[in-house]
Amino acid sequence: MPDLTVVRVHQTDARAQPLLTELAVEYSTRYGGSAETMYSELVDYPAAEFAPPDGALVVLLRGDEVVAGGAFRRYDHDTAELKRIWTSAAHRRQGLARRVLAELERAITELGYRRVYLTTGWRQPEADALYLAAGYTALFDPTAPSVEHVPHPFEKMTGPVSRAVGD
Repeated sequence: MPDLTVVRVHQTDARAQPLLTELAVEYSTRYGGSAETMYSELVDYPAAEFAPPDGALVVLLRGDEVVAGGAFRRYDHDTAELKRIWTSAAHRRQGLARRVLAELERAITELGYRRVYLTTGWRQPEADALYLAAGYTALFDPTAPSVEHVPHPFEKMTGPVSRAVGD
């Protein structure tokens, strides 16, 4: 998608606001609660976790418009955790979430992480489909009906797996 620009931003950057605002509406619509409460939870989360040296927040711009984005943070020594994967409601079904994943995976690999981990909500079947299509392994049974309040975890290896001595 040549008309897209990828920008790494801080959570307080104005270009991150469409992501946070629309995610708050999305989460409140799917899971209940107010968009204002969800927004507060998103912005009160430690922004430093999504910044160098251990994380990043990226947005995709089409011209000056923010159309998609996502973030990652350190989960453990070898693992990055994806968070806040989002595509603007006006720009869905264009492969933008897959592009966000590719950009985040590139940054994750550059930082030397060997594994990517994430959870998605039980009311987000399109997110489950995205991660499965992108080569993530479901750490739950994706053929079973979703259970309320049970997140769907996924993982993907990005580099060589550490091996024990003698393997």
